[in-house]
Amino acid sequence: MTIHASLALSSEKTEIILTDYNSRINIFYSPEILTYDKDSFYLLFKGNQFKAVHSDLNKEIRTKADVFIQVIPPKDLDNSHLIKRLSEITQKNSAQKNQRQQSTLDVYLTDLLLLLKKFGFSFTLKKKTPTKTQHRWNQTLSEIEFFVNDFGSQATVIWQKRNEMLIKKGARLRKEYQLNKDGSIGLGARMGTQLRDEQKDKIQDFVTTEDIVLKTKT
Repeated sequence: MTIHASLALSSEKTEIILTDYNSRINIFYSPEILTYDKDSFYLLFKGNQFKAVHSDLNKEIRTKADVFIQVIPPKDLDNSHLIKRLSEITQKNSAQKNQRQQSTLDVYLTDLLLLLKKFGFSFTLKKKTPTKTQHRWNQTLSEIEFFVNDFGSQATVIWQKRNEMLIKKGARLRKEYQLNKDGSIGLGARMGTQLRDEQKDKIQDFVTTEDIVLKTKT
């Protein structure tokens, strides 16, 4: 495969013209010198690693990369279709291999990606490592409201300290407890009854009338 192109280089920008397609690629090495063209789309890279593709640029997007590649495609190719297909290719980390079935759009993107690869830009996406579930309290949790809706109860709760849970006013309590198969009262029912007795001045008709703070000794 041979790609015909003309090249202009500077310390801030690289300009490439794909003469076979009448297409232009501008590689900007700083967000300060970015230019906008309504007929283009942008590839964002950080440390030569592909991050995203956008049809436009705003202040927030400009902060997410250190290199921006502006692609001005041939006029007979639709930008939205190019962006959609490019997203599919980068997710799979490869273009379609069946050359006989490739559309003009796919052929163009294949050449574009090959050219950028020669300039050191990788389109291999790193797999995200699943975030480990946290079971310990931290300050961030104290700012989050959790809505509980189960076992016939509804409440908004806040884990405000390591050993404190706040139940916000207006919580609806379950009216009945299920007995164990042998007819005895289960641990959950005993604990629930004890808590209601301790907070009975803040409960009316199975609805809490004030915020309730539950504390553990540890």
